[in-house]
Amino acid sequence: MSGSDLIGTEPQNAPSSQTSDDAHGYYTHGENVVDEREPKGPIKDRWTNHKMDNRLVNPANRRKLDVIIVGTGLAGGSAAATLGEAGYNVKSFCYQDTPRRAHSIAAQGGINAAKNYKEDGDSTYRLFYDTVKGGDYRSRESNVYRLAEVSANIIDQCVAQGVPFARDYGGLLDNRSFGGVQVSRTFYARGQTGQQLLLGAYQALERQVNAGTVTTYTRHEMLELVMVDGRARGIIARDMVTGEIETHLADVVVLASGGYGNVFFLSTNAMGCNVTATWRAHRKGAYMANPCYTQIHPTCIPVSGDHQSKLTLMSESLRNDGRIWVPKNKEDCDKDPREIPEEDRDYYLERIYPSFGNLVPRDIASRQAKYMCDEGRGVGPMVGDFRRGVYLDFSEIIERIGQKAVAEKYGNLFDMYERITGDNPYEVPMRIYPAVHYVMGGLWVDYDLQSNLQGLFVTGEANFSDHGANRLGASALMQGLADGYFVLPNTIREYLADAPFEKIAEDHPAVVEARESVEKRIETLLSINGERSADSYHKELGHIMWEFCGMERSEDGLRKAIDMIRELKADFWSNLKVLGTADGLNQSLEKAGRVADFLELGELMCIDALNRRESCGGHFRAESQTEEGEALRHDDEFSYVAAWEFGGENEGAQPVLHKEDLIYTAIEMKQRSYK
Repeated sequence: MSGSDLIGTEPQNAPSSQTSDDAHGYYTHGENVVDEREPKGPIKDRWTNHKMDNRLVNPANRRKLDVIIVGTGLAGGSAAATLGEAGYNVKSFCYQDTPRRAHSIAAQGGINAAKNYKEDGDSTYRLFYDTVKGGDYRSRESNVYRLAEVSANIIDQCVAQGVPFARDYGGLLDNRSFGGVQVSRTFYARGQTGQQLLLGAYQALERQVNAGTVTTYTRHEMLELVMVDGRARGIIARDMVTGEIETHLADVVVLASGGYGNVFFLSTNAMGCNVTATWRAHRKGAYMANPCYTQIHPTCIPVSGDHQSKLTLMSESLRNDGRIWVPKNKEDCDKDPREIPEEDRDYYLERIYPSFGNLVPRDIASRQAKYMCDEGRGVGPMVGDFRRGVYLDFSEIIERIGQKAVAEKYGNLFDMYERITGDNPYEVPMRIYPAVHYVMGGLWVDYDLQSNLQGLFVTGEANFSDHGANRLGASALMQGLADGYFVLPNTIREYLADAPFEKIAEDHPAVVEARESVEKRIETLLSINGERSADSYHKELGHIMWEFCGMERSEDGLRKAIDMIRELKADFWSNLKVLGTADGLNQSLEKAGRVADFLELGELMCIDALNRRESCGGHFRAESQTEEGEALRHDDEFSYVAAWEFGGENEGAQPVLHKEDLIYTAIEMKQRSYK
């Protein structure tokens, strides 16, 4: 970090009026949006002062207040446990059969925290700096500094819960490095960190269930947000086992329902992950922010054929010790990698980015893997016209410390790879290729994590606030637990301090309207009686999104994608076939509703990507790159959050763009370099 990264309090790089408008005709302009809850003053004091400024809710009043939380992953589970312990009445919803099956369980590599246990120069400011830089200067500095500030508390909380973090020989907590940083700040539990952290949150949640402050509703899917007099007051949910449509009312609603990466069909997400909860809120007026910011993870098992419904992530932690390479010569690409001599191997990340090597951020590693394969130097079977794979090689670390020591660090990941591919990574290099993983976009929230709709709070991956245009590794678990354990409980009380709110009955006109809209939508999906399954539409949408709004986007490609999605959506509503009935378990019906939302989301993602004629983080526009093929930002035009308002269902309706200017006072915006 250079001295120029520490600057005064003058705002940096506020955007000028936009001059590029590739998306003209696809949207309308709205008024700028401002985060009025963002505190002022020195950045290191903002969160402390903000907590003191927020009003309190006394214990007697907390017992009278009802909170709905949708989602039981790290963000939702920790929030439910914490708010339940504070004395609120919490209703916790998930579509899985148990909160333990939330997708947070799939996170493998670790969780960041600025503890500086390795004495390698880490600090709260450096974690803040790395995260803003890694997000390509498209995140809010106040939110990110708060995240870095509370990160150390997360580790203490989880250790107290008994999370079995890895420890060194002396018994102290161990750390490893992740992409985009030059320090060791990632705490981990072998290759199953997410699972262990989720079990910690789950046992805290179940403690409150036993205490009577939390009621869990499993196998329930939120299908509508209830808005009464401009406030979020409940949800309409479907019991996925009985088919019953249920009304649940409360004083405040929290969405912690995860990301929307499954819009691409093939992704590292569980097949059940969807956008419905947040998209229903978006259709009710909640702004969707930066939807085009999706993350392509470089370390995934390559696609093996058309039969697949999901892809498998190999943890980024493997890049600590594995070396990524491709053959220098195209004619070697079909050889056994063990027969290719060292001098004929191109360790391209180490060659191009000597300072960070294999630990460059995910967006950069992903693009470089694509470039190598596009050059014809990919490995593995042919996929179309190219081989889509690069090697992740552990021979050097195995030779240096031995197979047993490597197995202690990565054994379960190696076993998983061998079960899926049939290759033993102790003997043969892994083959990896980028795949859709995480989304940085999500519902717009202010500093308090409240959306533009009063009473609707959004946490974890479901909101947009902390990662900018690219998420650094080991930051998702950090954000989810920060939001749930430490941020939301301190910000939601400012809203609830105005309680008691008027009690709402199920026969209130707004509640009845929300319930009837759900019933009508289900009836419509069942009555189309066409010839195509929801899965077939989902797969076709995913192909469009990956081809034109995936690793590289262009004006022509995005315009084509929008037209194709609109045609596909029209066909969906005229030719869909949903088997079964609504009065019971019906996965065909569940998928149909989710795909309908994905179709609308996919169109908005393409419009957002078309509007942003710059490259930043995971959003790479072919028209905006340096001579070396790196992402080229245009801070004078696009240093803003794109907050999209739903335009309505009428023919010709267009989404409305509200811009929130990104202004930096504690960090200098500059072109990213990891060389």
